[in-house]
Parts: sequence; structure tokens; C-alpha cells
Amino acid sequence: MTVFGMNNNMPVIVQGMTGHQGRIHGRLMTEFGTNVVAGVVPGKGGSKVDGWDIFENVDEAVNEFNAEASVIFVPASSCLAATMDAIGSGLKIIVIVTEHLPVKDALLIRNAADHKGVTVIGPNSPGVGMPGIVKLGIMPNQIFLPGDVGVISRSGTLTYELVQELTDNRVGQRCCIGVGGDPIVGKSMTEVAREYCNDDDIRSVLLVGEIGGRVEIEAARVLADRFDGPVFSFLAGRSAPPGKRMGHAGAIMSKGMPGIGEKIDELLSLNVIVCRSMAEVGTMIKMATPVH
Repeated sequence: MTVFGMNNNMPVIVQGMTGHQGRIHGRLMTEFGTNVVAGVVPGKGGSKVDGWDIFENVDEAVNEFNAEASVIFVPASSCLAATMDAIGSGLKIIVIVTEHLPVKDALLIRNAADHKGVTVIGPNSPGVGMPGIVKLGIMPNQIFLPGDVGVISRSGTLTYELVQELTDNRVGQRCCIGVGGDPIVGKSMTEVAREYCNDDDIRSVLLVGEIGGRVEIEAARVLADRFDGPVFSFLAGRSAPPGKRMGHAGAIMSKGMPGIGEKIDELLSLNVIVCRSMAEVGTMIKMATPVH
């Protein structure tokens, strides 16, 4: 069973393809091997971008190409409508790259996705990368190496750096998912961890976390109960004082939440191997992972 049913043949659309980012990343996803079939931009249906047909709404693209997934590159003000269009069309997977989404909109999206049984990754997500299979989002193509490590991250750029660190150590990845850095996201780290437990091709997991919150601990509990392989973690922002925000709303040390030391202790109690530096991530996982 593959993660969230993703495969190398699934037809993918890009919402916002006529924009700069949508156009660039549509092309880069195709170069990765993703089966990008069309774009959707309300008001521009019937036009073309780089040879791709642009449709007025998601239903039209689904009817024409049996699309199963969408990557959304629209402004925050249009994101709720675009995502609801995608959810209502019967797509299986939606990745929302858009950031600065209002919390109310994010809640509406998550509730609608749960009701329809749709997998939503994001908002404010770099997406999903499965080397040799599919990429949905904006992760750089060149950082990946096929393998058996499952990466779950709250961060964007930090994910790229750590995946590159793994690749430099010849440690390949099965799947890398950036759940998004906002307080309200579609699939949480815990839900992704459950999904990884069902994929026999994932033999070790890396949790990329940050200061604030308990999401890494909750994901580690799931893995401790259901996953047979080693689990590693890297937590950014160790030296940040309480109340310090690190880059986005999901990474903030708040009163009443465990400090970084407490979080590390709890992860260790769940048999998670906590890496103290980015360089240590590659070397420690390499010791527990066959070389590819």
C-alpha cells in the first residue's frame, strides 16, 4: 500500500497554473515524473499554458482527464474557494502551497475534507515528494534519492536541507511530506505517521519538528505503538526563549506547553533517536539504514 494511495500514474492538476509559481512548478513537477495533465483558473478556461489546457473549474478537468490530485498555487484570498472546488469534485489528494490563509478558512477546509474523505496537505506546505514516483508541490527535484526513509516535517526549507543531508549520506527516501507550518492544517503529523505505518516500504521515520506544541510527541506515540523500525527526530529552535516565534505561527514556545528539554525527554522515553544537529541526522540514520 502506497502513502495516501499516491502513484506515478495519477493525473494531477494545478490550480493557479497561469500564475508565475503555478507555471514554474507545474513544469518542475513534470520533470520529476508527475503526470500533470491540466490547469484550472476561473475566468481563463479555454486558454493554454505551456501546452496544458486551462479549465474553468476542477469538475471540467476531472471529467476530461479523470484527475485524482491537485496542487493549489492561488492567493490566500482565493484559496478557500479553490480548495472547496477541488474537494467537491471528488479528488483524492489536495496539496495547498498557499500561505497566510485565515484560520477560519483553514478550519472550513479541514472540516470539508474530513467530511468528504479527501486527503489535504497544507496550507503553507511544501508538499509531497516520493522519489521515482510522484511530487506534488515545490520541493526541489534534485535533493531526492529513492529509498526507505519516511520524512514528516512541520517546516519547508528545513525539510529540503535534511532530505539533502540524507541524500548526501546515500540514505534514500520513500516519502517526504511537509504537513504545513500553520496552526490548522489538513493532515497532521500524527495522521501521516499512521499512514507511514501501513507502508511496508518505509523502514525508518524521521520527524522534523520545531519548538512549541506537542505534534511531534503525538506522532511519536503512534509510531511507538505501530511502527517496527527506528524513529529519528530533529527539533529546530532549541535555544529559543519562551514566547519566541520561529518563522511561522506553528513554531512558538508558549506558556503551558513543554519546553524543548521536556519535549526531547518525552521523545527519548518513546525510543525516538533525537539528533542534535542537521549533520547528525544523516550519519545516525545511515548507521540504521542500508546503503543504496
